[in-house]
Amino acid sequence: MTQATLHGRAVPAPGLMGTVLQLAARGIPSLPLRVGKVPFGNCPTCAGNACGGRPNMKTPGPCQCPGVCHAWAAATTDTAALTSPPWMDAWRRAVAVAYHPGGAGLTVLDLDDADAITWARTTLPPTRTVATTRGEHWIYQGTMTSHNAVRPGVDIKSTMSYARYLGPGTGTLVDLPDAVRALALKQPPAARPAAHAAVVPAGVLGGECPHRTPAYLARGIAMAEQRITAARSAVHATVYRTFLAVLSTHGRCGCLTDAHVNRLFTAARAKGESLRHCTDAWTNALTTLGL
Repeated sequence: MTQATLHGRAVPAPGLMGTVLQLAARGIPSLPLRVGKVPFGNCPTCAGNACGGRPNMKTPGPCQCPGVCHAWAAATTDTAALTSPPWMDAWRRAVAVAYHPGGAGLTVLDLDDADAITWARTTLPPTRTVATTRGEHWIYQGTMTSHNAVRPGVDIKSTMSYARYLGPGTGTLVDLPDAVRALALKQPPAARPAAHAAVVPAGVLGGECPHRTPAYLARGIAMAEQRITAARSAVHATVYRTFLAVLSTHGRCGCLTDAHVNRLFTAARAKGESLRHCTDAWTNALTTLGL
């Protein structure tokens, strides 16, 4: 996305902000996605749930942060908030728009490949459809609990989740069918790592990283790049483990910037990883650590 500038400062792309305001007018809560197609992290005040928000963002909690915190729980239709200074700073750095389907009374069936699309066309009632990079989003009226991998190539995004906004789509929106709800009932609860599986620093109340110096972070990013570059086999696994290591040290303290993430993605892509694989690895590492 090409950014414009005003008085030397980046401003959100007109198309991006136009989309956000259109979604708000339709009652669809949106949020910005940064590099890696993931939400912005907590601000320093909210890091480590110091604000009182609940772990893993399962509920918004009592936090009244005016910024773009808590991922899906930050999504809003409040145009005053969307155009306020904290949000506008995020929109200036955003690369895409996401929305909270559950907050709009919707469920998105994310079909990730041709086989998944064929299954949906022969099994489910047709509804509003949006083309994605690799497949389609089928959007239904009604909400349910979000689930990943309910069958090969199929994820359900509704409550406590977000989906990238890729346009209004085509077709008539219909009610969420029982067949989709049944997909979730067939799935055992996803196993999550134990809380002690990764050492994650506590959140901070200020802007500085309290446990490491800037030089330590710089060395850490350089070492992470070198680890990825030096991989001779199992590149995808190496990329994931490297992302996990970086996030386990700095994922909660707010010191990672888009520039750091870009460097890691660039190193991974130079080894043949696709942008999609980089994004998946980063998102999986965030999920593993409960960030």
